[in-house]
Amino acid sequence: MGQTVFIPRELDANEPRVAASPDTVKRLAGLGLEVVVEAGAGTRSRIPDEEFAKAGASIGEAGDVAKADVVLKVRRPTDAELKSYKSGAAVIAIMDPYGNDAAVAALAKAGVTAFAMEFMPRITRAQSMDVLSSQANLAGYQAVIDGAAEYDRALPMMMTAAGTVPAAKVFIMGVGVAGLQAIATARRLGAVVTATDVRPAAKEQVASLGAKFLAVEDEEFKAAETAGGYAKEMSREYQAKQAALTAEHIAKQDIVITTALIPGRPAPRLVSADMVASMKPASVIVDLAVERGGNVEGAEAGKIVTTANGVKIVGHLNVPGRVAASASLLYARNLFAFLETLVDKATKTLAINRDDDLVKATMLTDGGKIVHPAFAKADQQPPKGQYIEPPAIPASTMVADASAPKKAAPRKAAASKPSPPKSPPPPKSPSPKSPSPKPKGTA
Repeated sequence: MGQTVFIPRELDANEPRVAASPDTVKRLAGLGLEVVVEAGAGTRSRIPDEEFAKAGASIGEAGDVAKADVVLKVRRPTDAELKSYKSGAAVIAIMDPYGNDAAVAALAKAGVTAFAMEFMPRITRAQSMDVLSSQANLAGYQAVIDGAAEYDRALPMMMTAAGTVPAAKVFIMGVGVAGLQAIATARRLGAVVTATDVRPAAKEQVASLGAKFLAVEDEEFKAAETAGGYAKEMSREYQAKQAALTAEHIAKQDIVITTALIPGRPAPRLVSADMVASMKPASVIVDLAVERGGNVEGAEAGKIVTTANGVKIVGHLNVPGRVAASASLLYARNLFAFLETLVDKATKTLAINRDDDLVKATMLTDGGKIVHPAFAKADQQPPKGQYIEPPAIPASTMVADASAPKKAAPRKAAASKPSPPKSPPPPKSPSPKSPSPKPKGTA
């Protein structure tokens, strides 16, 4: 009998996604692995147990995780779940470790080898494993759908015998994966779309999708992108100019969608209360960063707030999960692509190569210790040669923050965390430039 992969039902009430699909179950079985899916795991993603069974999985119960060599999840396992996990098991999920020191310590204490999929490096080899991109793509799409639903008017211009319905004006703040998909979706629905980002390269991407780019295009803007394709932090002066331009523009918009998220840091504040107050009654703002503090002043996680002037601020939780059937299929494929690299094809068993770049970038705990350099304690530093930089902030997720004072250097994940090892890191692979989604892939 081969090694066992277990796919549990997510316990979080706000998480309808599942970490496998009938397609990936079939592929896992093809690697020689035995697959057990907890009963009901895929129900909220429209995948009944029968579909998993037809693909070759056994339908089990939560307690079956005790014999699993690999556990595939969407969210980090809770302390209660970890009590049933076998020591040494590989656990692959979106771990959300920043600011969750106790949860990371619990993973180490449980003896599991935990992998944080959101730390997957953005290199060509790992594109099929990029959960941030696959899920952000759907979040951008759903943000437009949610905005249109709350707007309660038609988005495209309609010329009828009874008169003309004007096209809605949609403004996208942040031209990353989510932003590009939001632009493409809003354009398909017939809206007049504008977008902003601090990267000069974003201007061409926005134009290629038929939208208009909005930014203060001075000399600082032209130098706002590093050689690796990431955004530089803009000066306080530039942020003020950009904020003034944005404030004037927002007042004329019907729907605003904000997408700026920074790993390990609070979301930058992009839309102030004054900007919200300047908008027309019945306008809509969709804040995709609400779970990290929000880009919009007045946004509340899990709520739709209606302001005194009649503007709706939409703060839905887990936006990719609002299209769980699609999100699960993509996420499951991301997990399979990564797990496949950890399996020895000859012996059909798990064989983790701890020198592999993908493993070093994503491994959070191993052998009872926290091994990721961004989270390891002083007495738990990773072995020599395993140091890597924490994931860089992709330029595609950055928009100028017009409210927070400029910092001299990026803030660390937590003040209590020790500095990384003083010895220089080993030579890196070529700079992981964030692959910009091509227009054909988002249109």
